[in-house]
Amino acid sequence: MRPSLPQIAVPPLWRESRYGLEWAALRRSGVLGGAGVPAGDGRGVLLIPGFMAGDGSLATMTHWLRAAGWHTKRAGIRANLDCSELACARLEARLERLVESTGERVVVIGQSRGGVFAKALAARRPDLVSGIVGLGSPIVSMLAVHPLVLAQVGFVAALGAGRMPGMLSWRCLRGDCCEPFREALTRPFPREVGYISLYSRSDGVVNWHSCLDPAADCVEVHSSHCGMSVNAEVYRAVAHALHRFSAAGAGGLAQAA
Repeated sequence: MRPSLPQIAVPPLWRESRYGLEWAALRRSGVLGGAGVPAGDGRGVLLIPGFMAGDGSLATMTHWLRAAGWHTKRAGIRANLDCSELACARLEARLERLVESTGERVVVIGQSRGGVFAKALAARRPDLVSGIVGLGSPIVSMLAVHPLVLAQVGFVAALGAGRMPGMLSWRCLRGDCCEPFREALTRPFPREVGYISLYSRSDGVVNWHSCLDPAADCVEVHSSHCGMSVNAEVYRAVAHALHRFSAAGAGGLAQAA
């Protein structure tokens, strides 16, 4: 049974206007030059965008990791609106191909809903995943979001329940279609997979308490929700996570077997 969230004020959506400032601060910080990020040496990273976002939303982080020698792979998502089970099945196939090309288990980084998918993938296939990082991901309660965002979820769910099969719908919450996805999120998280959840108390979209997954090492950052993809502090936290995953020696397929 999932823990209940504290009754707090609605997330301050206006704080999402900081995105441009965060992007500018990242450019000035020197972080994009590779300071602090471990050399990838060809190891793999799969990046998964958030709700209604596409791969382009994580383009800056993708280029940053690639410049440091990481073998990055996009999720192949134009807009993260699909049924959770269908989306995870496609992501699992991409994850398998990335592991085949690198010869090692890989890291999965997911923003918001993408981080929820990352946890499900790690629970299903710990043989493929060395560690995951959630960026403002509402793992504890996926609907603990600003009412305006929840209204968008409702609109998409209505489309999915009508003439647009394959899209997210209310059936994903209780129906048989996403039962394997929900089961993966509630089973004990594999001990051999690293798990870090980044959260921000000034997140304007997600109730930050919903990011405090008991299975994760939860790390506070100072960022907007959307800005986690371009925030210098977040990048430093991601770099630290990659160091931890590497130091734990979690990359090899032999160890996972």
